[in-house]
Amino acid sequence: MQYKASSPEDYIHQVPDERKEALEKLRKTIKENLPDGFKEGMQYNMIAYYVPHSIYPNGYHCNTKEPLPFMSFASQKNSINLYHMGIYAIPDIYNWFVKEYPKHCSRKLDMGKSCIRFKKIEEIPFDLIGQLCKKLSVKEWIDVYEMNIQKK
Repeated sequence: MQYKASSPEDYIHQVPDERKEALEKLRKTIKENLPDGFKEGMQYNMIAYYVPHSIYPNGYHCNTKEPLPFMSFASQKNSINLYHMGIYAIPDIYNWFVKEYPKHCSRKLDMGKSCIRFKKIEEIPFDLIGQLCKKLSVKEWIDVYEMNIQKK
């Protein structure tokens, strides 16, 4: 499901009532734990956290007008999805998350390359997501991003 929202508040306002509380808690968890420098806004019709052009003027290589994406979340038809580029780009973070997940949630991990799907909103592991947010600083993310772009 896509929402045409102009702000994170507008996005949460548009989702079904039974998801609002979980999305607000997810947003709060991310904002409280994400290192300084990342900015919150809207990207790709999702609530997003990115490196602003004021810090990284080059922007995202796929569209340099877009700031460098890092993390986002969305309310989809059957789940709330969290996207984290560090999980996709850094095997150590991926392995850490896969190992830690069962300590925080009894449900089987439903995960793609950078997407973690939460089908039961009452089982979203907010503490684990808070820990994940702290794994990379803005500078570390830029360094990883540039290293991977150079390889291509």
